[in-house]
Amino acid sequence: MFLRGVNLSFSDPRLHVVTSSHDPTETTDRAITVVLLDTDRERRDCQSYEEAIAVVKAELTPGTVAKIEDRDGEIVFTSTEMSIDAWEVEWRQQKRRLSVETEDHVCPYDNVGCIFDDLCVQCKMDAVQNSV
Repeated sequence: MFLRGVNLSFSDPRLHVVTSSHDPTETTDRAITVVLLDTDRERRDCQSYEEAIAVVKAELTPGTVAKIEDRDGEIVFTSTEMSIDAWEVEWRQQKRRLSVETEDHVCPYDNVGCIFDDLCVQCKMDAVQNSV
């Protein structure tokens, strides 16, 4: 795939930093899409989030809005709402969190945001009371 003269076949040393030699754990027919909006609308299919992030970083200029669309068609990043660097950090943290096996935790207070490594206030208070 060529991007305005830049070869995205991962032989480009600038993209080597964000790619890895690991094989994907999941494949799908759908692509992650980068949508670039400036004077026109341009859509670029990417095979991974790493590739999509690299495209956004390479193409984002003042006056251009970049969006990353997931495989289900949902917009997961918009450059007007957040910087690509901040989004990349958050994406990597979420990816790491999903890849780590954690204990099952069912919040007795039915707080859907209460998970094993990020307890709600009531569960934190219970943990402190139980440790005394």
